Amino acid sequence: MNAPAAAAAAGPGEVGHAHTPQGSLARLALGAVGVVFGDIGTSPLYAFRETFAGHHPLPLDRLHIFGVLSVVFWSMMLIVTIKYITVLLRADNRGEGGSLALLALISRKGLGGWWVVMLGIIACSLFYGDSMITPAISVLSAVEGLSVVEARLEPVVVPLACTILVGLFLLQRRGTARVGALFGPVVCIYFLTLAALGIANIGADWSILQALSPHWAARFFVEDTLRAFLALGSVVLAVTGAEALYADMGHFGRRPIRAAWLYFVFPALMLNYLGQGALLLANPAAIANPFYLMAPEALRLPLVFVAVMATIIASQAVISGAFSVTQAAIQLGFIPRMRVLHTSATAYGQIYMPLVNWLLMALVITLVVTFGSSSNLAAAYGIAVTGAMLIDTLLLSVVVFALWKWNRWLAFGAIGLFLVIDVAYFAANLTKVPDGGWFPLLVGILLFTALTTWRKGRFLMAQRLRESAMPIEVFIRSARGSAARVLGTAVFLTSTPEGVPHALLHNLKHNKVLHERIIILTVRIAEVPWVEEAQRFELTPLGDDFYRLILNYGFMQEPDVPAALKLVEGCGPSFRMMDTSFFLARQTLLPSARPGMAIWREKLFAWMLNNAETAMSFFKLPTNRVVELGSQVEI
Repeated sequence: MNAPAAAAAAGPGEVGHAHTPQGSLARLALGAVGVVFGDIGTSPLYAFRETFAGHHPLPLDRLHIFGVLSVVFWSMMLIVTIKYITVLLRADNRGEGGSLALLALISRKGLGGWWVVMLGIIACSLFYGDSMITPAISVLSAVEGLSVVEARLEPVVVPLACTILVGLFLLQRRGTARVGALFGPVVCIYFLTLAALGIANIGADWSILQALSPHWAARFFVEDTLRAFLALGSVVLAVTGAEALYADMGHFGRRPIRAAWLYFVFPALMLNYLGQGALLLANPAAIANPFYLMAPEALRLPLVFVAVMATIIASQAVISGAFSVTQAAIQLGFIPRMRVLHTSATAYGQIYMPLVNWLLMALVITLVVTFGSSSNLAAAYGIAVTGAMLIDTLLLSVVVFALWKWNRWLAFGAIGLFLVIDVAYFAANLTKVPDGGWFPLLVGILLFTALTTWRKGRFLMAQRLRESAMPIEVFIRSARGSAARVLGTAVFLTSTPEGVPHALLHNLKHNKVLHERIIILTVRIAEVPWVEEAQRFELTPLGDDFYRLILNYGFMQEPDVPAALKLVEGCGPSFRMMDTSFFLARQTLLPSARPGMAIWREKLFAWMLNNAETAMSFFKLPTNRVVELGSQVEI
């Protein structure tokens, strides 16, 4: 959708425009292969093996091999191709996808309620559990190929995996703009290798192609129901990363992602899985590591190198995704402000968040050392992914019924099918909780507690400040003639676009002066990804050289107050930073018996507030032009 069309779709009073990725379809599709499909592309390293040799092993006979392959194929068809590629990619928020973008779209249209917000917070919490496990299991499973090449190398697998991961996190500060151009070609080589290995092994037993028939999946569930259900906990590893197709839509657009999946990635993956199945039919002992044992012995070491490169790129995409999701969550009010650094002046989405980077690195390395193998990590994988997929379906149901207004029977059929699949996979993964599935659940619970505390605390604090706020008209009348006016401009930042900022009241109380021009500024984050400059400003003259200014930004944009002020017109002379002072209110929270939150949550919120990035840094205010005035608030 182009910008005028997006503005028309926005409706009266809304701001925002669509972000349209630039480039040819082939170029964007190549980029999508390198970034979007890295996670799902590395699944053949461990998914098929874990289904047969994991915590719920299956017999290596024709029924179970064909049955698992059939479930893998139809899971990819229903979950990835139909649910994500065909349906969810249409549910974009001005070109952006992902759970948070979908939540913002629903909220902007006034649909759903508090439960929709809770689903968004849960999805955000689960995402971080997934972003910790994905780099750990991907890199570790690739490096384990060394023990297939030479059994004596097994002791170096974990140290080498940790070294690669530490190096990857250390490089994040430099950004990926320079090496990003290599991602597509390297991952293309990897997918071509997957397809070639698959074809070479399928050629030994063409009957394996029968596994694409759905009757093998049905027969598997009918003849061995319990094992088939438990196998879903491992089969889902083959579709992990499907949600990345939706979340990364803003980087490449829906058409390139669809083309890359349908014509290249999906065929390559299925050829590889079929090849692994054919290998196990001929040699059941190959279950030790069917991915690497598909290759001739002379090619296994080069295959390890290609796989490691692919998993590094997949991990890089997940880490970058964690930065992007965190930035959007901060702007939408789910997470406290954090330091954000741009690593490229031109590349879209190239940001670096030190706190997120180092926390992720510590947890990923801890996972690798604690679990020790990709097989053990596989038990922890899946719950976060299936939980996020289930939430996507629940949010999609709101869009289908209330926004798109599909035919009732078509909507019930589609959403019902997706829910049955998602619930089945989620339930199967719950059986892995004792074996490691507790980890993403624990991470999710801790983050959910922190995020809901932050959101609730901000709401209560704003409510208390509004209760004590003086109407601006009353303040201007009372200040007229009673305070000296001094040269320059004073900008008072406030989170609520009504009433008098506490910093303005304190400044007048203690300094007994007012500047000749006073701007009451609120930075407002819209529930759209992007707001164009024409819709950036809302300026209201209040009289006596008082002005209320609202700066509108999208949740994928980074506010820059000084840069925005230079473009403001209609409130006197142009802004000069050396003549402008910025006044901020720093609240100190006091524990209170007032109804709102438990005392322990109030203390947690106070700690988060004290450790959040300062408004001065977050809004890029000049450090030598900022004045902070303190106040106390009970919530």
